[in-house]
Parts: sequence; structure tokens; C-alpha cells
Amino acid sequence: MAEPTPVTGRTASRRQYAVPVAGAVMAVAGTTAVAGLADSATESNGLAAFDPRLTTDVLGVRSTPLTDLARALTFIGDVPVLCVLVVVAAYLFWRRTGSYRAPGLLLAAMAGSAVLTTGLKSLVGRHRPGIAYVLGPVDTGYAFPSGHTLNSAVFFGTVAALVLGGLQSRRARVSVVLGAALISLGIGLSRLYLGYHWATDVLAGWLVAMTWLIIVGTVAYLTRPVPEPGEDLIR
Repeated sequence: MAEPTPVTGRTASRRQYAVPVAGAVMAVAGTTAVAGLADSATESNGLAAFDPRLTTDVLGVRSTPLTDLARALTFIGDVPVLCVLVVVAAYLFWRRTGSYRAPGLLLAAMAGSAVLTTGLKSLVGRHRPGIAYVLGPVDTGYAFPSGHTLNSAVFFGTVAALVLGGLQSRRARVSVVLGAALISLGIGLSRLYLGYHWATDVLAGWLVAMTWLIIVGTVAYLTRPVPEPGEDLIR
């Protein structure tokens, strides 16, 4: 009787190619969505046509507690604060793993995020809402995409992904993912609430961040070391 053909190697091979293929497809889809949103913002049509109404509606829900919360969240997304968080997180990952891989991935992700933010702002050249909407100092920089939203989502998304590799508890993994998602969501909404961005600027920040995280994650997967038994996966 013929022995069954082993499929373990074949299955592993399929999985090996499935991840980069899926990553490429999602990256292309995300890039296409961002391009469409940028065109909408430039032409003030599509989703961007609803921006003035949404920004005006925000005025009706403002309150002292919400304003304090929004300012606290937007503070976390400020460039100086994020820079400190990046340095601290990179150092902790290095101390935890004894490897430069996790800190390197975090720094590369944030460097790319900064380049994307600056490049897209200059390329689209969209102006921010009028000063009548702003709660705080006036920012004269370009609006699309929201840098606070993009950079904070990349930071917390990358940190969450790196931390997940060292967690065994399902509850802990879910908590990390939810925590990263909620704080990224909150920072983005705070920019809309405080009047610094249109809704599509914030949406673009999330879309660019997700697309960039997919690219970084795919590259990390393709360049991953083969772990030894019991080795910490975030190395």
C-alpha cells in the first residue's frame, strides 16, 4: 500500500508565499484608496465634500471635559512627545531582547512615517480649517494627511506588533491590540475635534498608516530570522 504523500513542506511553502502576496495586495489597495482620497481632498468632492459640514457639527458637541481629553490625546501625538516615546520604546526592546532587530524595525517604521507625512502634505497642499474652528494655537502647515494621526498610528501599531510576539495569553494579546487601536483612534479624532484637520485628513492618516504598517510588516516577515526553540519572537 502506497504511503500518503507528506504535505507539511508543501503547506509551509504555500504559507511562506501567501503572506507577502497578501501584503502586496493590501498595500496596493491601501495606496489606491489614499490616492483617491487625496484627489477628493484636492477637488473638494467625494468624501471631502462632507468635510465642512462635519467640522461645523463638531462645534455642537464640544464641552470642557471633551476638550481636555482631546488636548491630552493630541499632546501624545505631538512630534517631540512621539520622539521621546520612540527612543524609550526602542531602548526597552533592546534591553528585552538583546537584539537590534525590534528597535531597528520601530525606527525604520517611524522614519518612513515621517517621510510620508512630509511628502504627502507637500504634494497635496491642502489648507486646514479656518481659525474660527481651532481650539488652540493656529497651525499654518498643510492639512492632508493628519501627521498626528499617521505618526501615532504607526508608532502604536508597530509597538503592538512587536509586543505581541512575546505574549502567550490571548487576553493579553487582545488587550494590546485594542489599546493600540483605541489610542490611535482617539488621537485622530482629537485632531478633528480641536479643528486642526478636516475629517478626510484624519481618515487619510489612518489609511496611510495602515498601508505603511502592512509594508513594514511584510518586509519584517521576509527578513525574519529562523527562531530557535523557546526564543523570543520579537527578536
